[in-house]
Amino acid sequence: MIDTSAPGYALEKSRRQRLKDDYPHYAKNCLKIRPKRGNLAKLTMNRAQLALHKKVEGQRKKLGFVRVMVLKGRQQGISTYVEGRFYWRVSHRRGVQAFILPHEEPATQNLFKMVERYHENCPKQVKPKTGTASAKELSFVKLDSGYKVGTAGSKGTGRSSTLQFFHGSEVAFWPHADTHAMGVMQGIPREPDTEVFLESTANGIGNFFHAQWKLAEAGVTDYIAVFLPWYWQPEYTIPVPSGFRLTSGEAKLMEFFEADGLTEGHLAWRRLKTAEFTSGGDNGEWKFRQEYPFTAAEAFQTSGDDGLISPEQVLTARKTKVKASGAKIVGVDPARFGDDKTGIAFRQGRVVSKVITYSKKNTMEVAGICAAILQDPVTEIATDIDMMFVDEGGLGAGVIDRLHELGFEDRVTGVNGGQRALDKDRFVNKRAECWCAIRDWLTLMVSLPDSDLIQGDLCAPMYTYDSTYRLLLERKEKMRDRGIPSPDIGDAISLTFAAPVAPGHLRNKHRTSVDVVDPDIGY
Repeated sequence: MIDTSAPGYALEKSRRQRLKDDYPHYAKNCLKIRPKRGNLAKLTMNRAQLALHKKVEGQRKKLGFVRVMVLKGRQQGISTYVEGRFYWRVSHRRGVQAFILPHEEPATQNLFKMVERYHENCPKQVKPKTGTASAKELSFVKLDSGYKVGTAGSKGTGRSSTLQFFHGSEVAFWPHADTHAMGVMQGIPREPDTEVFLESTANGIGNFFHAQWKLAEAGVTDYIAVFLPWYWQPEYTIPVPSGFRLTSGEAKLMEFFEADGLTEGHLAWRRLKTAEFTSGGDNGEWKFRQEYPFTAAEAFQTSGDDGLISPEQVLTARKTKVKASGAKIVGVDPARFGDDKTGIAFRQGRVVSKVITYSKKNTMEVAGICAAILQDPVTEIATDIDMMFVDEGGLGAGVIDRLHELGFEDRVTGVNGGQRALDKDRFVNKRAECWCAIRDWLTLMVSLPDSDLIQGDLCAPMYTYDSTYRLLLERKEKMRDRGIPSPDIGDAISLTFAAPVAPGHLRNKHRTSVDVVDPDIGY
């Protein structure tokens, strides 16, 4: 029997409780890792691991469970974090199971060796007693808990298991991702004290990981999207060589990311790595962006040069702050059901101030949202929105009719993306004309919200030319064939460029020309 009155009992109890409740503290005191150089060392979390931990614990506190998508550069210690976290959780709870699913067998072996190392070096005071122990399983007999690993190369891996903790490693490279999503991942109940981590470097677009990332980024699922930039790692830097000078592109990167920790040493390392990729026959610059992205949108870029809007243009606008002036314009791209969302964008001259998305709203609901933007629903006083452009295809026609019925004819205009462009010699249709207006606008000093979701939408569509050399924007159906969702936010922003709009006291509601004018006046 434990003597609770013995000297030091309260202190020891407090220490044990902290080890149970505080994962970074537990990791530092109880978990050992094998670093790239040297002998075993304590797991002291790096910046990426601590950033992920903060996000995860925030979600756990809010919802009671964890669902997280992690997009990262190479070798940032995320598997080390998750495997240690699951060992910590399973070894302190009864009747729970953790399952790890890497993309290939060598990775499976490496991750299980990591878990075994944690167990072998765990202090005896907190080390659970092992029952079953094999090449892919640890069973903690007194706790009736366990830790297993499998490989995504087998379709049925883990399918019949009931799990509380699941780690999908390098999910973008899973060979049977959809099967696993319907199999092993369905064995995790949406209940308190369950955790799912899906992490990966990018592997192009159109795969399961990319699709799930986009949904998480848009807030459609339980998952939170966590991006971890490569330059947070101190090992991805070298001493700056003598005579090192930044290129104009590198100077831009320093301007954008220096406050977040980017140094010239990182850029010197980046040059070496880019040259290494190039010598292997790849497009070194593109390859680096995929393997070591600065932003989430950059990680999922396509390899071609046929994107209408460049990531650099959007990134510049994300980091630029200018004063808004001129007409206040709203673009609305309505959607009803399915995966598409209703997108609403607010622009005043050189500034897109915000974007909003809604899922599964019917005609009357979208019309009501738009009416509230145009007129305060409480005071019934008109707001200072000068013009609202609404895509009139499909659901949009009903939205426009309802808004006109409500008396907003002078401030609501329908736009048909398939109609003839005003500059019919340059553009196949109105949609291409509006999107090219965004591209031209981005050459100015303009401001966008600092959002990877917006960047992903704006940089998604490709373009071609027809036989008369008129620009044609990629159709949404073809984008879906590539695994790219409808760019609802991008479409909403493009609608704000449907026609020039003068500020309220100068507005001529009959004006129809879309000649490019000073953006501070409205276009």
